[in-house]
Amino acid sequence: MADAEFGEVNPNAGLGETEPMEPESGQSASTEPSPEEKPPQARKAAQPWHVLVHMQFAVLALIIALFIITFIVQAFRIPSGSMEDTLLVGDYLLVDKTRFAPGEHWRFLLPYRNIRRGDVIVFRYPVDPQQHFVKRVIGLPGERIRLWHSRVFINGRALMEPYVVFKEHFFDEYRDNFPRGNWVNENVSVEWATRMRSLVEDGELIVPQGQYFVMGDNRDQSLDSRYWGFVPRENIIGRPMVIYFSIATADEDDDAVATSTANGKLFTLPARISHAFGEVRWQRLLRLAP
Repeated sequence: MADAEFGEVNPNAGLGETEPMEPESGQSASTEPSPEEKPPQARKAAQPWHVLVHMQFAVLALIIALFIITFIVQAFRIPSGSMEDTLLVGDYLLVDKTRFAPGEHWRFLLPYRNIRRGDVIVFRYPVDPQQHFVKRVIGLPGERIRLWHSRVFINGRALMEPYVVFKEHFFDEYRDNFPRGNWVNENVSVEWATRMRSLVEDGELIVPQGQYFVMGDNRDQSLDSRYWGFVPRENIIGRPMVIYFSIATADEDDDAVATSTANGKLFTLPARISHAFGEVRWQRLLRLAP
């Protein structure tokens, strides 16, 4: 923005010459007029500078907000019950995007760490990277996984999972005896069924390097790695940090995690609060995510 141009103003124009006046006792010797005494042209000329300052602050605030959303934290909404009872439908999350970032030379200064079994992660869905899922890490690279009557075994040892819930009361061969059961399932893609066969040895699925096997805590009602495969390391965005809002009437759209800014969701949140105030789960507000 170009600087505003100021014309010279002669305060004595049209007043004639006068003798200099001595200041009265107690008064300042300064002859600078107060803002009210300045000519209108001078006051108007200073206004563009105020506009420029406000614009600079607005641009700086926008840059900081974009930096935070891109590199540090991002808001998401839980639209499905695949992670119950850890995360509920209608929970609004702030996700820490720095925890699992590749540290490299900054690892000693920033809070990076490796992904561990049991971590709840938000990631780009490998089948459709435009969608975001939230699941729990069960299998790490190089490990061997199998399920027997819904019980998870890692490298032959049963996994203790106090967070898991079972909400269906029927046995599913594919879901509960993975991968030894019937490999035909309506929710399994042909690509994953073909690839999975090449990774199964002695009834156990081997997790490739650089990839992770994830599952939902609501184990009977979760479309997870059993149905579409592994999560590549580069798809992992971060981990839930805090539940900043929760409402019981949120829509159950699908298994994906919705960003609060997508499809106008950032603007629908105030409407949800005003129209469903009684449905707010007050006990979950500002709760640290698991």
